[in-house]
Amino acid sequence: MSEKENKDFLPDLQDSGEVNAISGFVKNLLKIKNPDNMLKQAQEGGLKKTLGAFDLIILGVGAIIGSGIFTVVGIAAVGSTEAVGAGPSLIISMIIASLACIFSALCYSEFASMLPVAGSAYLYTYATMGEFMAWIIGWTLMLEYLVAYIAVVSAWSGYFMQFIKAFTFLPHWLTNPPIYLVHDYSTVVSELTQKGLDVQANIPHFLGIPICVNLPSLIITIIIIAFLIKGIQESTKMAGLMVVIKLSVVGLFIIMGMLDINPQNWHPFMPNGFAGLFMGAFIIFFAYIGFDAIATAAEETKNPQKNLPIGIIGSLLICTIVYVLVALVLTGMVPIDKIDIQAPIASAMENAGKHFVARLISIGALTGLTSVLLVMMLAGTRILYAMSRDGFLPKILQTVHPKFKTPHVITLMAGIICILGTICINISVAAELCNFGTFASFIIVCVAVLILRKTQPDRPRPFKVPFSPFIPLAGIICCSGLMLYSMKFLKTSRLLFPVWIILGIIFYFSYGYKQQRKLEKENSLTSSGDND
Repeated sequence: MSEKENKDFLPDLQDSGEVNAISGFVKNLLKIKNPDNMLKQAQEGGLKKTLGAFDLIILGVGAIIGSGIFTVVGIAAVGSTEAVGAGPSLIISMIIASLACIFSALCYSEFASMLPVAGSAYLYTYATMGEFMAWIIGWTLMLEYLVAYIAVVSAWSGYFMQFIKAFTFLPHWLTNPPIYLVHDYSTVVSELTQKGLDVQANIPHFLGIPICVNLPSLIITIIIIAFLIKGIQESTKMAGLMVVIKLSVVGLFIIMGMLDINPQNWHPFMPNGFAGLFMGAFIIFFAYIGFDAIATAAEETKNPQKNLPIGIIGSLLICTIVYVLVALVLTGMVPIDKIDIQAPIASAMENAGKHFVARLISIGALTGLTSVLLVMMLAGTRILYAMSRDGFLPKILQTVHPKFKTPHVITLMAGIICILGTICINISVAAELCNFGTFASFIIVCVAVLILRKTQPDRPRPFKVPFSPFIPLAGIICCSGLMLYSMKFLKTSRLLFPVWIILGIIFYFSYGYKQQRKLEKENSLTSSGDND
């Protein structure tokens, strides 16, 4: 080969090397985790199949009823600073939200019966769309669980303050503390402004920084962290007891509240038109978060092909009926502009003069919300733990307490994030952000079902989504539609959500991607050593 030909050939080699590098890079992004390996891991720690359809319905009702009905029902009816409320038409908003849930829930069921492994949407995505999308959905789930915790703990604080007001022997400063000690900064500013008070004069400052700390939220979070570090044991009996308490409290509100309904409060039925109706559906969607707990119980379900859809759809129908009745009574008892967004149903009873009933509702709400807080924090830390185990996050997050055998480092980290969140984020923004994360994960699961149907059509599926691809497509359309429509109004959360995704992408390429390649190299060397 002449010198000129050699020079001409070298750029070709260089171009070829660049193409190979790009090809390898893209291949790594799309690298999937073998579903058979997931099943093998699950079989090694196989669980007894003891759950029937009724058990799944109890599990679903217990998971769904709690955070939403005691928190965002007021926000969905009244609205927030950035979105109009549904008013009495909230009952239709709830039905729209439940339909979006059912479509997505059926897709969850197919995956759960086919891949009964821990990790939920994170691992479903890893098995179908590859490493990069698995990271994004895991990052999104992290947002969903931890921000949902912030929304629920804010509601817990509201019900706690309603509860202690019954103890008249307590000092006034404890039952009626300054507003900046029981709310986040944005809520304090909003309430002071509505009352015509000077914000700067009514909030203490330190070095020019306003000090607002939700003390009840801070205290219960510290207790939750302590419980999770020490370790908690859950049983079916306890889950059943929590369902009884929640349903009893909600039933008490419906029965007693019916006596104080004023039909005039239902007019106009749609005070903000279709904008309020669809925004109400978006916000109240938060009330349905939790049904995926049923899908993740597939490994312990008898005859999952039959019982999973019964459990999922049955629990969603029961919860929808309960939610509609609560919305009817709440909007019938209290004019829309008088509904308390932090403790709506207890406050409604308080305003009706039924103080004893209000106290009972506050006790039930506190009990139910405390269990939800435990589950939210537990789920969030376990998602982080799974991602750390897969090499996406630093190894220190896998550190297990020498005595309690729990991931205490990651639990402490998650707790600190939630405490800071209660200072900066109000309940409305927290619920909106959580919904964005949930909608994103639901859309991905619906897409993943279609992908796996195409790539692995022969894989055994104990339960198959009926009328595919129409049901998964309906789930994608419903969730995407509500998500995109809400972005017209929600200026803060629509900005924060993409910022969170961008931060996740930056973290993945600056740390997670490199760690994955490092682990692959180490595993390759280990395999070579074993073969030798």
